This record gives sequence, structure tokens and C-alpha cells, in this order.
Amino acid sequence: MTNDPNDIKIFSGPISFLKSAPQLQHLPDAEVPEIAFAGRSNVGKSSLINALTGRKALARASNTPGRTQELNFFDVGDPLLFRIVDMPGYGYAKAPVQTVKKWRYLINDYLRGRTVLKRVFVLIDSRHGIKDVDKEILNMLDAAATSYRIVLTKTDKIKASELEKVVAETQVALAKRAAAYPEMSVTSAEKKGGIDELRSAVLEAVYI
Repeated sequence: MTNDPNDIKIFSGPISFLKSAPQLQHLPDAEVPEIAFAGRSNVGKSSLINALTGRKALARASNTPGRTQELNFFDVGDPLLFRIVDMPGYGYAKAPVQTVKKWRYLINDYLRGRTVLKRVFVLIDSRHGIKDVDKEILNMLDAAATSYRIVLTKTDKIKASELEKVVAETQVALAKRAAAYPEMSVTSAEKKGGIDELRSAVLEAVYI
């Protein structure tokens, strides 16, 4: 393994689940860079993480949307190079009020206090664009001054003309946000579209 941000072969090496952290005191030691993935329920986060890492079931989707309210950590590389953090899905309409409140506290504290967090990749369903529920997490990221990059998902499920419109609208929205990375990733976990480019974007964030 190398420290070359262009070496996407890193993702074909050792990657393993480390632990789940339901509260801040359960976080692993802040010893290597962390890259987090966030997105509303059913945006395809688990599928994208599995495609990114070339695994079939590294990240597991909960059978009940909105149930998983923990930060899941995955070690990348041997020796350890960085960690991928799977953040709990947000915006599930039927989630209990207390669950939503607990999620907010956990995520807000993690975003503000995690010194090794390099960037958050925020997944947006390309069929819907940025929704109000997505704006809430973007506002949290802006307030925490945490760098984030938008990842459009499920692009194989819409027409090219519609995707072009969503990309343009998203770029306009991002231009108004302080912590947003200027470029976005356009992906399809099912068709593996944009996955190598996403790998490069992850490594770029790790080694900045």
C-alpha cells in the first residue's frame, strides 16, 4: 500500500468492519484520517459503500429504515491507512422523535469534535435532488465548518437530460454553501458508474 492519493488499488486491499459507536465515548481512537458517508434513508448508502470498496456486504442496510442510529467504522489498509464512517440514515418519516433527537446530538457532536474527519460525502438521490431534509444536514456541516462533497446516487434510474438538470441545479445550490466542495460525484452503485472517480475523490480527501 502507498500514500499515493491516485492509487485506487487501495480499495482492493484489506478493508474490514471495526466497530459501531452509538455514543461519542464509543468512538475509536482518532489515529488515522476518517471519511464519512451521510444520506437520507433509502438513498443507497450501503450499496454505494459496498461498490466503493468492491465488497458485496461490507455495509449492511437495516431492514427497518431509520433504525440504525450508530456510526459504523471500517478500517482500510494493512497497515491501517484511513477509516470509512457509515453515518446513520436521516429523514425517515416514521422515526420516533427521541430517535431523531438522539441522531442529531450524535452527528452534531461528531462533526464538530472529530479532528481526524477529513470530509463528509453527502449522498443525494439523483431522482429527487436536494430536499429539505438534506438541507438540514448541509446546514449542520456548514455550521461545523466540516468539508463535504455531494454524491448523486442512482443515476442509472433517470434520463440523461434529467440528470443534467439535477447536476446543474445542485451546483447552483452548492455555490451558496461555505463548506461545500465545488465538485460533485455522479454515481450508480448498480452499474458501477462513477465508482473509480469516487475512489479518487475519497483518497484526495484523505491525503489533503
